[in-house]
Amino acid sequence: MATRSPICVIEGHVDHGKTSILDQIRGTSVVSGEAGKITQMIGASIIPLETIKKVCGNLLETLKLDFTIPGLLLIDTPGHAAFSNLRKRGGALADIAILVVDINEGFKPQTIEAIEILKSDKTPFIVAANKVDLISGWQADEKKTLMENINGLPTAVSGEFEKKIYEVVGKLHDFGFPAERFDRVDDYTKQIAIVPTSGLTGQGIPELLMVLSGLAQRFLEEKLEVEVEGKAKGTVLEVKEEKGLGVTLDVIIYDGGLKVNDTIVIGGIGEAIATKVRSLLEPMPLMEMREKKAKFKRVNEVFAATGVKISAPNLNEAIAGMPIRSCDVSEVEKVKEELQQEVEAVLIETEKEGIVVKADSLGSLEALIVMLKEKGVLISFASIGNITKKDISKAESGSDIFNKMILGFNVKMTADAEKFLKEKDVKVITHEVIYQIIDSYSERVEELKKEIEMRELGKLVRPCKFFVLKGYTFRQNNPAIVGVEIEVGKIKTGDAVMNKEGKAITTVKSLEAEGDNLSVAEQGKQLAMSLDGVTVGRQIKEGEFYYSDIPGEDFKKLKELKQYLSEKEIMVLKEIAEIKRRTDPVWGVG
Repeated sequence: MATRSPICVIEGHVDHGKTSILDQIRGTSVVSGEAGKITQMIGASIIPLETIKKVCGNLLETLKLDFTIPGLLLIDTPGHAAFSNLRKRGGALADIAILVVDINEGFKPQTIEAIEILKSDKTPFIVAANKVDLISGWQADEKKTLMENINGLPTAVSGEFEKKIYEVVGKLHDFGFPAERFDRVDDYTKQIAIVPTSGLTGQGIPELLMVLSGLAQRFLEEKLEVEVEGKAKGTVLEVKEEKGLGVTLDVIIYDGGLKVNDTIVIGGIGEAIATKVRSLLEPMPLMEMREKKAKFKRVNEVFAATGVKISAPNLNEAIAGMPIRSCDVSEVEKVKEELQQEVEAVLIETEKEGIVVKADSLGSLEALIVMLKEKGVLISFASIGNITKKDISKAESGSDIFNKMILGFNVKMTADAEKFLKEKDVKVITHEVIYQIIDSYSERVEELKKEIEMRELGKLVRPCKFFVLKGYTFRQNNPAIVGVEIEVGKIKTGDAVMNKEGKAITTVKSLEAEGDNLSVAEQGKQLAMSLDGVTVGRQIKEGEFYYSDIPGEDFKKLKELKQYLSEKEIMVLKEIAEIKRRTDPVWGVG
């Protein structure tokens, strides 16, 4: 057994400084001395403990820890798709995370998504409160430590800095995370440490590495024990076409070792893929992997935790986020079965009610499912790939209107599906930020609830108080036609009418204004009202008020839907109830 490097993912909103912080860590490491040069892997940077010690200087000694971790593996592939891909059986692949927040801009959509995923996976993290150099009046002496610079700030600047730090503290608290500036943290198991940083000047980078390394050593040591000589276990980060190599896999290996010519099995949709490693490739030292001209060197073997590019036959059907394992040839079928169980534990296909969920990779899909289930959302079908006609048909088959929805993360609709959707009563919500998909879903649910309630409200007798105008009797009876003004509320044809004593006297036969027949008359409207079975001067009189005669059951429902009634309608509703209860004390009760 050996202790591997902790896998650390750097997350945050676009333009908040993830890359600049990584560049600072890498750059600082390079100039720190030959012994501690970092190794750039596929989508990752390995920072040895020697380098961390040189960068942190005396800071590490203050932790009084006996370091056994060999260093840190920083995942530096940009974008949220990669972050969501980083999963293995039982949750997150990352052992720890750095959440980068622009201290001046605060929390943005991708910041919130990152927190939601970290929270659902129970991944420990620290916060880099970045871009402190942009705080007005900020001055920093490169020869001094972060705390020396902070303590030397002018009063006004210090006050502004503290205010911004506590805005971050408050926002983290809203998500259920007690937090504090790193030098004030009492218990790292109970509080999130916030380290002020500048990706531009490098301020706070030693402190960030110190806190990260200390946390990893103190709280993750047991979790980091691996079988170095054991079979490799990993996650596919990206599937890429490389010139001269064909389809390749960028993989993070988190357990065991992998050699050229080893047999590997990769999880798939429907069936796992078995193949043999043709070559293992690492970027040349300090080569930026995102550059198209990146050059590779071939290696014979790699050990956890690391990133590596794998060249092998039959990778055309490989999908990002899938689990990958090495095994003996005799174990291929057994490992295939195990990996498919792992994959199918994420994919959902049931006959029960629920929405349809699609994502671009297995990891993204699992992250989305976990967050939806936390919100109590039912899922009938979840899979990988673009949205198809079949997905729309599945969504449409749901009997519940709330389930006629498709949520898609980082996916598109096929051309056939787009045409097909126009004919169907299905709502499709897609986005590149998971939390925004969930927010849009919640908004749609609320819209549907409102539509249903408004339809239900439309069937009820609404509270209405109207005045019979003097001198506007157009017909005395059979039916009586009088001019009225709706003082409060709405009344529709077919509604019953009562007098101020609560006695039912008639029903509205028709409504007419300016020669047009109306189905509903609203507050402020003057119109002609036709009334059955009454005679003007007897049951109904000019110059008096009348009310809609609300049935008791309608009254109960109106109380449930009162958020859709105006204040004046609620007052008239109470007035009608008081009139009714003079003769029936329990009217509308229960």
